[in-house]
Amino acid sequence: MDQDLREKTSKRLGRIAGQVTGLQKMVEEDRYCIDVLTQIAAVRSALHAVGVEVLAGHVRHCVAGKAEGGHGNIDTNGLIEELKESLSRFAK
Repeated sequence: MDQDLREKTSKRLGRIAGQVTGLQKMVEEDRYCIDVLTQIAAVRSALHAVGVEVLAGHVRHCVAGKAEGGHGNIDTNGLIEELKESLSRFAK
């Protein structure tokens, strides 16, 4: 992961941690269930967005970097498998 993506991801995860803390407080305060569910959906959406960025960074730097690295015989099947495994982990 490059430095810029690492910094952005760290900041976004910090904001998400704050959202989760607020969500925990809502539960402790016995807030209206629909409000809690709305905030759960917001946290899930925020985590998904971070995951998309991390996955895109992986494809950009790790997978494509190996393909463009000039390492001679590129194992395209191995790169495809790595990408497939990455997508599978993220899609769960």
